[in-house]
Amino acid sequence: MTHSITDTLALLAAADIHPSKAFGQNFVVDPNTVRRIARLADVAPGERVLEIGAGLGALTMALMEAGAVVTAVEIDKRIVAVLRTVVEPSGATVIEGDAMRMDWDEVLGDQSWTVVANLPYNIASPLVIELLNGVPQIERMVIMVQDEAGKRMAAIPGDEAYGALSAKISYWAHVKVIGKVPQAVFYPRPKVESVLVSVTRRPPPDIAPQELFPLINRLLYNRRRMLRSMLTEVSPEEFAQCGLTGEERPWTLSQTSLVRLAGTEGWKRQAADEEALGRPLRKRGRDPWLHGASESDSELGIEPEPEPGVEPELRVEIANADR
Repeated sequence: MTHSITDTLALLAAADIHPSKAFGQNFVVDPNTVRRIARLADVAPGERVLEIGAGLGALTMALMEAGAVVTAVEIDKRIVAVLRTVVEPSGATVIEGDAMRMDWDEVLGDQSWTVVANLPYNIASPLVIELLNGVPQIERMVIMVQDEAGKRMAAIPGDEAYGALSAKISYWAHVKVIGKVPQAVFYPRPKVESVLVSVTRRPPPDIAPQELFPLINRLLYNRRRMLRSMLTEVSPEEFAQCGLTGEERPWTLSQTSLVRLAGTEGWKRQAADEEALGRPLRKRGRDPWLHGASESDSELGIEPEPEPGVEPELRVEIANADR
């Protein structure tokens, strides 16, 4: 049984818990919404599902109703105590911990997993990058994120939303927005709408991310500048060998063009010089090449702060939004 708004408020009141802005807590309080998410995730009976930011267990219960074997991760120890009472009797495994610092090999072993989650908005983008880069056991994800973050994840070259986040996620995966989720189905109600995003692994291009991502960081945080003004060591001949003139803007470049540019001698010299000067990447995170300054949701201009209150009438408005 999943949670209604009445159930959610009762669970929170009984434990004397107020939703945490620091943890980006917005609980889904409509049973039809979580069941629709489980259906869109196409979870098969017996499938191993990892839920990150499980909260009070509404989506966890819907996934188990669909037959999934669920491991639910939650960082907030106040919530963990409630979550255990809700989902462990039905067979879910609950782990208290920070998804950004988790030993995923210990949690997941060597088996294949699917992530289905209402991701905490303040870590969604960097967490997806970390999971794709470092957790090969995860083969696909269906995640709920804020609307703007989802559009950036799924954007393709030439789209208004296309940037470094889009280029990096597409290195590992096909990404598609598959549904919309209105503000009214959350408590507290967020200030923006959410979307469901499907992320499915694919074979990466024939270049290591450590070689490609410094170029992405260099170009796509200044995505409307002309290429030749940023790649000062790349010669006109090298641009031509990449099928480019140097007058293109980074936000229009295909993955193939980025891979070709990353292989030029001019860029390799420039990257080495910038690394020596200590200013190549707008560093963030454990791997300096992996993250850039704009990859947390707050830095994407997305508002992580929840708004108190909830609509008196909840409407389920998840609609297909296939590209």
